[in-house]
Amino acid sequence: MIEICHVSKTYPQAKIKALDNVSLAIEAGEFFGLLGPNGAGKTTLISILSTLLLPTEGEIKIGGEMLTRQRQDIKRKLALITQHNSLRGDMNLDQIMELQARLYFMDLKQAKARTEELLAFCGLLEHRKKTVRKLSGGMKRKLMLCRALLTDPEILILDEPTIGLDPASRRQMWDLLRTLNRQGMTILLTTHYIDEAQYLCNRIALIDKGKVARLETPHALIRELGEVAIDEFDDDHTRSTFFAEKEEALAFAATLENKFMMRSTTLEDVFLNVVGRGLGAK
Repeated sequence: MIEICHVSKTYPQAKIKALDNVSLAIEAGEFFGLLGPNGAGKTTLISILSTLLLPTEGEIKIGGEMLTRQRQDIKRKLALITQHNSLRGDMNLDQIMELQARLYFMDLKQAKARTEELLAFCGLLEHRKKTVRKLSGGMKRKLMLCRALLTDPEILILDEPTIGLDPASRRQMWDLLRTLNRQGMTILLTTHYIDEAQYLCNRIALIDKGKVARLETPHALIRELGEVAIDEFDDDHTRSTFFAEKEEALAFAATLENKFMMRSTTLEDVFLNVVGRGLGAK
């Protein structure tokens, strides 16, 4: 379990409070999502979880033990994949994995066997002798996943893991992540692709201005807004209205003079609706 206990982060020089008394409990084996507009505090929280930043106040516990920069045993339970490519372009896949193994003082024989498993898992075996600069964007993302998994972490932290990928590569990454989660890995995801969070995550925390505004399952958030949506097209504008039942939506649609479309509500609707009125609003 990840316990984020009353964590705040202030940047005094910029006079910014990036996180304000954030408390979350993420269960072992959960696929958990962090959503929010730019500047909401998501990346700051991820950086604190990976010990790249220290909190101004509060603490984080992993499995009941305090996470600090000095606790290498706890830090090895976590692996972070950033949104930025951090792979050396002049190295091939085997060399990337061997470098990671040496950085973590792994037994090289065991690391080679693990590399074989991971490259096969991500469909990269046939590309192992290519240098990174010759890989597609999707292959680079998969390689970053392989590298993160080499040390057998219990918790995988993903910061925009599919940014810039084509739809097919995104779906492949989703399948890999769902497989890892089914195998028991705890995954914490931040993403601007709301459909990604709806498809993958067991629970969602909506964050804005450094605070947790909502914490629920995607389905519960959608049900609260209304599971049926009517999009009304009026000149250059689209107005969306949400209903609990299809019959209500049909009755409303019958009164419209403009063109309209009826569809299922998505988590993106929830996000836009809540952000549009301010995440802290009730």
